[in-house]
Amino acid sequence: MNSRASAHRLISKISIVVTSIVFAASLTNAQNYPQGFSQILVATISKPTNMAFAPDGRLFICEQIGKLRVVKNGTLLTRPFITLSVDARGDKGLLGVAFHPSFATNGWVYIFYTRAGGTNNRIIRVKASADTAVTSSMQTILDLDPLKAGTLHGIGGTIKFGTDGKLYVGSGYNQQDSKSQALNTYLGKILRINPDGSAPPDNPYPTGSEQAKRIWCYGIKNPYTFDIDRATGKIFVNDVGEHTWEEINDATVSKRNFGWPKAEGNSTNPQFTNPVYAYNHSGDASTTGCAISGGAFLSANSNYPQQYKNKYYFMDVCSGFINSITYSDSVVRSVFATNIGGASGSYRCIALTCGLNGNLYYLSRQTGGLYRITYSGSTIAQNAKTDTEVQLQSPNPTKKILIYPSPARESVTIELKEFSATNNLIKIYDETGILVKSLRIAGTKTTINTSTFTTGVYYIIINDGLTFIKEKFEVSH
Repeated sequence: MNSRASAHRLISKISIVVTSIVFAASLTNAQNYPQGFSQILVATISKPTNMAFAPDGRLFICEQIGKLRVVKNGTLLTRPFITLSVDARGDKGLLGVAFHPSFATNGWVYIFYTRAGGTNNRIIRVKASADTAVTSSMQTILDLDPLKAGTLHGIGGTIKFGTDGKLYVGSGYNQQDSKSQALNTYLGKILRINPDGSAPPDNPYPTGSEQAKRIWCYGIKNPYTFDIDRATGKIFVNDVGEHTWEEINDATVSKRNFGWPKAEGNSTNPQFTNPVYAYNHSGDASTTGCAISGGAFLSANSNYPQQYKNKYYFMDVCSGFINSITYSDSVVRSVFATNIGGASGSYRCIALTCGLNGNLYYLSRQTGGLYRITYSGSTIAQNAKTDTEVQLQSPNPTKKILIYPSPARESVTIELKEFSATNNLIKIYDETGILVKSLRIAGTKTTINTSTFTTGVYYIIINDGLTFIKEKFEVSH
C-alpha cells in the first residue's frame, strides 16, 4: 500500500511555519467545552511534539528541534533540561520522554529522538540533577533500525513505563509497509524492554533476532502516541492512519497483530486484532479528522464530574477536538471539546496527557501553547461535603468577596463585603477539592501567604454561619 502526500504527514505537515495572521486568528477561535470546563494557557513552547509528567509534578516537554523543556510550578524554565543534536525533518526529532519508576531515588530520565543525520531513532537515559541533565551520565539504551533517507513520516516516538516496570516504545513503520508485519525489525511495533534496554525473558518472542525479543505487538503503522492506565495497566495505542481510518488499539495483551498494512480500521481477518475504536476522515468535524495525535486515561483523583471519569480521551490534530470513549464491555463515544488548539483548518492539538492533579493537558502545535483543562463546577463543594457550608442555604447575593491580586504570587488579599466583622470562616481548596487552608478572621479583610501554594486554580469558601460564597482565584509563581 503506497503512502500518500496527505493529511497524515503528522509532524511534517504541522512543521509548517505558522504566520502571524493565522496565529491571530487562533486567538479568536473560541473553544467549546461542557459547562464548568475551561482551558488555561500554562506556557508557550517552540514546535512541541510530546510531553510527560515527572513523579514530582514537573512537566517535561519535547521540542522537535532537540530541546527538552521543563515546566515547574506552572512556569517554563528558561534553561532546557538537555539539548540534543537531532534530525528534525518531517516527523523526526525529539519525540518522547519517560521517567524510571524509581526516578525519585535514581533520577533516570529516558528520551526518544532521531539522531542527527537521520540514520536511526535512539533511546537514551540520563540522570537529572535538579532541573538539568548530568550529561556525563548519558547512556544509550537502544538503537532502533536504520531509517529511510529524507523527510518521511511514520516515526512514532512515545515511550512510557508500564505498571510492570518495563519501558514500552512506540516505533513507526517509517513508510516501509512490509516492516510492520515482519518480526525481524523494530519498525511498525510496540516494543517492551527492560530499563537497561535488554529484552525481558517473558516477552512473547524470546528466541530469534534481537528485534523479535523486544517486540510486544506488531502490525502498527504510526504509534505516535499511546497511554497506560496507572490503575489497571491497560495500554491504548493511537495509530495514525493513512487512507480512511484512525485507530485506538488495545496493546495490553502481547502478541497482537493490528493488521497494518493489510488492514486499516476493522477487519474480518481473524489473524488481526480490531481496534477498540476507529474513526474516519469524512463527516462531522467534531468526530472525524485526519490524524489521531494524543490520548490519555483520566486519573481517579480528577475533580471532573463522575460522568467524565472511567473514559479514554483522544484528540485529532486537524479537527481540533477531544473526544472520549468508554472502555468497558461496550464502547460509547462522546464529544468532549471542539474548536481547540487554534484556527480551523490548521494543525492544532498534539499530545494529550493527564496531570498528577487529575486535569487533562494538551499541546497546540499551531500556537505553541501548553493548556490545562480545568473544571470549576460544583464538584469542589461535593468533595467538601463534610463541611458545614454545603449544608447551608444558597449564598446571599448581597454578600461579596474581593480577591486580589489574581493570579497571586506571594500573597492574596481577601476582602468581605456585607459580611459580619466577626466569626467568618475561610476555607481554601485546590482544584481537586483538597482543603489546603482553613482559618477564622476577626474582621472583613485578611491577607494570606500563598508562597507555599503550587501554581494552579484555588477556591475560597467564606462561611459566616448563615450563608456561604465560593470564589475562584489563581496562584502563579
